Amino acid sequence: MASYDLVILGAGSGGYAAALRGSQLGLKVALIERDVLGGTCLHRGCIPTKALLHAGEIADNVRESASFGVKSNLLGIDMPEVNKYKDGVVGRLYKGLQGLVKHRGVDYVTGEGKFVGPNKVKVGDQEFFGNYIVLATGSFPKSLPGLEIDGTQVINSEHALKLDKVPASVIILGGGVIGVEFASVWKSLGAEVTIIEGLPRLVPAEDEAVSKAMERAFKKRGINFSTGVRFVGVDRTKHGVVAKLEDGQTFAADLMLVAVGRGS
Repeated sequence: MASYDLVILGAGSGGYAAALRGSQLGLKVALIERDVLGGTCLHRGCIPTKALLHAGEIADNVRESASFGVKSNLLGIDMPEVNKYKDGVVGRLYKGLQGLVKHRGVDYVTGEGKFVGPNKVKVGDQEFFGNYIVLATGSFPKSLPGLEIDGTQVINSEHALKLDKVPASVIILGGGVIGVEFASVWKSLGAEVTIIEGLPRLVPAEDEAVSKAMERAFKKRGINFSTGVRFVGVDRTKHGVVAKLEDGQTFAADLMLVAVGRGS
């Protein structure tokens, strides 16, 4: 059995930060991850979405270049190339993180860790003893009760990052940080976007002034949103989806992104 001062389950943002800090303090550290170093933020969240936002910003700059005296035409969006750029950003940061973890002397272990006793974790046939154990097991995209995410017509944020074309129209269920981020990306890339948020304003967890500023900006950009009305269901058709609200409103689109938060 290998013995460590610190054993960490999960190598996402929290896990690898704890591992690097433990190493700085002189601890012997094992970092266990069943998927990939960097977790959701690096591979399926913060970083790839920021790359898409930047690509969208470039497209908007081209559209608006005439106002600066620069003549240009936006010929279209090559989504496979956009994804290539996004994946390149992620890949470079991933390579750097791998080097940093190795340089700091952290033992990285690939596999699913399970508790088998006090201070003991098992990964496959290996056992690890830790004086301290940190649980940094991350989160996953949530849905609503009875709402099936099929990955084609009704998708979550992880599916959205893998799309090989820009949808002509999209409904986003949830006006929190994930929902408004994808709304901005898709609008910049040429989609018609409608956000459905059950609470009275977009990004309801933020200060009201922030919500108002975002709503003004979205109206100016032509991003549609409906707030303060409860979503009751979605119909899937051969042409796309139809979202239904409690007040009788319906919205049709090619697909629906479910962005109602993350669970652990």
